[in-house]
Amino acid sequence: MQQKIGKRLFFFPSPLQGHLTPMFQLANMLQSKGFSISIIHTQFNAPNPANHSDFTFHAIPDGLSENEASLADVIALTATLNVKCVEPLRECLSQMSSDASEEPIACLITDAVWHFSQAVADSLNIPRIVLRTSNVSAFLALSALPSLKEKGYLSIQDMEAPLPELPPLKVKDIPRTSTRDPDTLYDLLSRMSQEIKISSGLIFNSFEELEDRALAIARQEFRVPIFPLGPFHKSAPASSSSLLTPDQSCISWLNTQAPRSVLYVSFGSIAAIDQAQFLEVAWGLVNSKQPFLWVVRPGLVRGSEADLYPNEIIETVTSRGHIVKWAPQQEVLAHPAVGGFWTQWMELNLGKCM
Repeated sequence: MQQKIGKRLFFFPSPLQGHLTPMFQLANMLQSKGFSISIIHTQFNAPNPANHSDFTFHAIPDGLSENEASLADVIALTATLNVKCVEPLRECLSQMSSDASEEPIACLITDAVWHFSQAVADSLNIPRIVLRTSNVSAFLALSALPSLKEKGYLSIQDMEAPLPELPPLKVKDIPRTSTRDPDTLYDLLSRMSQEIKISSGLIFNSFEELEDRALAIARQEFRVPIFPLGPFHKSAPASSSSLLTPDQSCISWLNTQAPRSVLYVSFGSIAAIDQAQFLEVAWGLVNSKQPFLWVVRPGLVRGSEADLYPNEIIETVTSRGHIVKWAPQQEVLAHPAVGGFWTQWMELNLGKCM
């Protein structure tokens, strides 16, 4: 058993599935090094403490109204939480740091999107280290969005035009995020970058051999210690941080398929498409003539989800495909039957791709 260090780490994850999973993987890694782990979380999309019995959990009120507590616009949701969680986070950390019965706080590790947490940590003299849950290259592209907008790249019609700031990317590679208010996105990204630059360090779920060039750019741009500690899933003990219940039937189905023959399709926990896009994906899978495992979670298709599948698709699924509402993704990606992964760009982080 790992000897205790006598220090406590506080983690504050974003309440989105793709952010929770790597945060909990990192927490498991650091617990194995002897740290005690405390998780601060919003009431919205709260993790299940029963899945992590060795951690302590502290829920803070997020003050979200019924309309605000929605994944329909994650940019608006994140911006709202950055305002409403300031005092609750301060009160929680202040109480924990003054509790003589608790181990001293070594530092606060927060998701990069919680830009407000830097000022809170500074006010309590607690070092803040940032975890960016995407790969380094995606992080640099997102961080550059406000600057690219100011320089007019977002309005360029030539999709093949190069981006000198982000070689070898082109205009067509600029990440696009659906939100009601694009200015909120640019403000969020600007604040995120500004606060990272005065943090105590930045952690990535990546490693030097994979992204040496991007890491060099990040070190020059942000001027804080950078720790590429990935891939997390190779070092973290197995545990569940899923907000949805995975359908294990897909593993039994994969066991019947040939090695590297199955296309796994999942667009994550927040992406939404319309009916026409859904049918385009469906017919693409049918016409591919390949076995496929497709995650069609509730809320994936905007509007009514009744009668989504034409009869021809249903017939194909029964013979060649398998559809579930949610899958145990790490287990699926590690399965020998899976030969390809179709997802959306915000889902691409190291833990998924490896």
